[in-house]
Amino acid sequence: MTEKTPTGRRGLFESLTALTATLVAVAHTRLDMLSTDLEEDREHLLSLLLLSLTALFCLGVGVVLAIILLVVACGDAYRLQVLGSLAGVFLIVSFAMWRFTVHKVKTKPKLFSASLSELYKDHQQLDTDS
Repeated sequence: MTEKTPTGRRGLFESLTALTATLVAVAHTRLDMLSTDLEEDREHLLSLLLLSLTALFCLGVGVVLAIILLVVACGDAYRLQVLGSLAGVFLIVSFAMWRFTVHKVKTKPKLFSASLSELYKDHQQLDTDS
């Protein structure tokens, strides 16, 4: 004799299975978003490092050229113009790169902001469904 499960129990089991599948899908989506956020933050830090190193290099070259300018101040007029121009260019570039780096640090998006906003939307959705 085969025993049949009542319709209510089978419906409950199917509901639990569907709920579990939904929770797994939501967890997968959130982990995928988390990994994307981590990749974006890594790229942001790498660009900041590159900008900082470029600014420091240009500042160093500008200082060296400014010192050379002072050393050969007694030389030909053209040497002074060339060294002065190069020193000015490198100093201006280093200042611009430094300002851009500071701007990028100040305007950096909050870590996991996309994930947090999606979780907030999920929370709001669950609150409205209750």
